Amino acid sequence: MSKGKLIVISGFSGAGKGTVVKKLVEKYDYSLSISATTRQPREGEVDGKDYYFKSEAEFRSLIDYNGLIEWAQYVDNFYGTPRKFVEEEMAAGKNVILEIEVQGAMNVKSQYPNAILIFITTKDVPTLRERLTNRGTETQDVINKRLARAAEEATSMESYEFIVVNDDLDTCVDAVNSIVVSESCKKENVTEFLIDIKNQLESLDK
Repeated sequence: MSKGKLIVISGFSGAGKGTVVKKLVEKYDYSLSISATTRQPREGEVDGKDYYFKSEAEFRSLIDYNGLIEWAQYVDNFYGTPRKFVEEEMAAGKNVILEIEVQGAMNVKSQYPNAILIFITTKDVPTLRERLTNRGTETQDVINKRLARAAEEATSMESYEFIVVNDDLDTCVDAVNSIVVSESCKKENVTEFLIDIKNQLESLDK
């Protein structure tokens, strides 16, 4: 069984990356790594399904015991990726999505050089501001912090291999999946298959 791919999806808060990831899991059967976080649950969020909600002490314990692939602080809260689930799913041949911030993405790439880095963005800043406001889950102060953070993250966009504009959800989802399929078909990613098919063909001459 070939090893699964690791797909890192980042994007501005409000760009809709969470919705894109949810559709990818539903439509194309990706595995989604559930992040740990110290932020408070939003209405309707379930521990162990949407996030692993941790106290700061619990989160720091995971850091100390190398239980996280990456972690970062974002707008006064901590976020991180539990290591065990990701490595077990990839070993089982599943493509795994990490929905993480820019800081964490660079850390993951250093540990997993073959990870596919994809950045999700809106078509422009007014659209981003509108989506943040229309969520109705945060104060204006937090919205301003998220926009300020987006300005910082924009400087890191060039570190991503692929940039996808989320203007139409279905188009965006299909574009991300096409990227993963294309990467999976690269010669260096099908080495075992090439060797096997070559050996089969050579055996026909004997």
